Amino acid sequence: MKNITTRLATLDDIDQLAALFDAYRQFYELPQDLALARQYILDRMLGNESVLILAEDETGAPAGFCQMYPTFCSLAAAPIYALYDLFVAPEARKFGAGRALMLAAEAHALRNGAVRLDLTTAKTNLPAQCLYTGLGWKRDDIFYAYSKTLAA
Repeated sequence: MKNITTRLATLDDIDQLAALFDAYRQFYELPQDLALARQYILDRMLGNESVLILAEDETGAPAGFCQMYPTFCSLAAAPIYALYDLFVAPEARKFGAGRALMLAAEAHALRNGAVRLDLTTAKTNLPAQCLYTGLGWKRDDIFYAYSKTLAA
């Protein structure tokens, strides 16, 4: 049984995070691009634009990560976090890494005055949906999510 711990990631973790982020992107059927993954994570860290939490097993090997972006809710007139990325390495699944990351994200958001966490997931990602509902998250059945791709 793997003992999973979580902690806030630092710049010293960039290579581990880049590998996990690249695998996460591949999970969503994007091409492998470790250089892009590394640069994206590095830019977020250097700009203090996101919070990255790293999960590790008892040997210190990376098990997964989550990335949250601080933002605001106008209606609540309060800060919230958008939990945008959550990934557990295939070999670390079923050991509680996803749950540990979600609980660490919640604790961080509470410590920093957030009143809510938001996330979206693929309709086909049933294991993640079970995790979220098991942790007390409520699926929004009232609002539709829209997006529009803009030309670069």
